Amino acid sequence: MKKPGLTLRQWVGITGFVLVFILVAAVAVWRGDILKAGLDPQVPFQTYDPPPVPNYEQASAWVLRDARAPGAGGAHVFFVHSTTYEGGKHWNGPIDDRSAADDLRRGVLPNYAGPFARTGDVSAPRYRQASLYTRLTMREDAREARAFAYRDVDAAFSIWLQSHPTGPIVLVGAEQGADLVDRLLHDRLAHDHALKQRLVAAYLMEGVIPEARFGDVPLCQSRNEVGCALAWRSVEQGDETDAKRVLRRALVWDERGALISAEGAPTACVNPVTGSVNHPVSAMRDSRGATNATNLEWGVRPAFQSRIVAAECRDGILWRSPLNSESFRPRGSWADRRKIPPFNLFYADIEADALTRLAAWKARQTPAV
Repeated sequence: MKKPGLTLRQWVGITGFVLVFILVAAVAVWRGDILKAGLDPQVPFQTYDPPPVPNYEQASAWVLRDARAPGAGGAHVFFVHSTTYEGGKHWNGPIDDRSAADDLRRGVLPNYAGPFARTGDVSAPRYRQASLYTRLTMREDAREARAFAYRDVDAAFSIWLQSHPTGPIVLVGAEQGADLVDRLLHDRLAHDHALKQRLVAAYLMEGVIPEARFGDVPLCQSRNEVGCALAWRSVEQGDETDAKRVLRRALVWDERGALISAEGAPTACVNPVTGSVNHPVSAMRDSRGATNATNLEWGVRPAFQSRIVAAECRDGILWRSPLNSESFRPRGSWADRRKIPPFNLFYADIEADALTRLAAWKARQTPAV
């Protein structure tokens, strides 16, 4: 007896299941591209109408202005924050975007400006930052948006210097901010001897910076050296794919102030644990303390987990050991995981380094008896 075939209803069900399966598989494969496309402003930068210019004479243009923690030292710290605005409508985020501002206060400031709270007063300008999308594409529009962000930082730095005409200074940038501080070093300090003499150190955290950029302001050779810079971009040991992606997508400033691809150029790496380009390797026992300081109020010193991370500068990357602690696992949305991590594995090392260099700077100002 002949078996009955599939009914129309069954064929429709099977076809629907296959289509859903294909759709789910496509989303899984191209999820990053789909989400990235959603951050694209969909307008050429040349015809883009940017947010209003910040007025750095006003307190509202600063997320921190001369913030002091109890017992802080005498340095003046200028901090340029990392990417917190994801994109969508703007190439350059408005300084009053609520989500970006919340991300800045909750995660970036306590984890990356926090290590300098004991060094002195800390100031951090709000600026029309280039969106996260500009770090996921090599388009010319993205380069123009990042150059546009530098104008704000340069303007804020000028106002900041007017109110800090003397005394030691520390310049700090995280991720996108590291790129912008690199350009400040090249444009402002390299040609201003008096200002350069005031520099305790510059910290370019999680930034890809070419070695060739460090001429007039050299990479730090020792823990007691002043007027030098520390730069690094960390990647988990063994994740060669991530390292290649970082270097492939990195845009760096050339001598004319244009952004070019970093591929092929030797990049700078100073291990923040050793504080010396001449000592690229640190063991777990050397680590003073990692922390997740998210949501801590300004000036509150976090608890540390010491001796949990080893690190080595190799081929322009700071390779660090894998971590098992729940405090240091990537969390959040697809976009969140492409921003600077909401923790700092070298917090206590950076803090100690800045205090040591500040003491060395002060010692050099005291005439020999």
